[in-house]
Amino acid sequence: MARRKKTDPEIVQLPDRKVATVTTVGEPGPQMERVMPALFGAAYGLKFARKKADPEADFKVEAVRARWPDAQEKPKDRWTAHWAIPVPEDAEVLPQKVPDIAVNLATWQYGEVAQILHIGPYSEEGPTVQHLHEFIAESGYEIAGPHEEEYLTKPDAREVRTIIRYQVRRRE
Repeated sequence: MARRKKTDPEIVQLPDRKVATVTTVGEPGPQMERVMPALFGAAYGLKFARKKADPEADFKVEAVRARWPDAQEKPKDRWTAHWAIPVPEDAEVLPQKVPDIAVNLATWQYGEVAQILHIGPYSEEGPTVQHLHEFIAESGYEIAGPHEEEYLTKPDAREVRTIIRYQVRRRE
């Protein structure tokens, strides 16, 4: 059996996740810069408050994710983005660290997903996304949720790494 490369697409089962989230509309780069202080402030504020109250309640702040529900339908300057960081399932309140940017709690549904690791700039994701779409179809599935990206590195990293993901379901 051929060994799987880290950039090969795959279908996996993921649990639903509670997330701290902010929704924006507009060009992704400037919107990301604007909301990250609020999103990370809420996640780290929660982390430190929990750790202070109970050292056993500490958690690791995970990578930022974003869902792009209308990226295929609108010009880039009007894209809707749902930015998120996973938080513990029992989180009930988030500290609000940046005035005028509300960070809310939500549960993102997952289940069966198709995903692929993209290595390189965001501007060069097109062929990777196309490869994932082809893999989904060839595997007997169809896309059942929005385009999602999980940012494993900072945008200015020497080697930018992004997981591109879709919820999927078996084609009938």
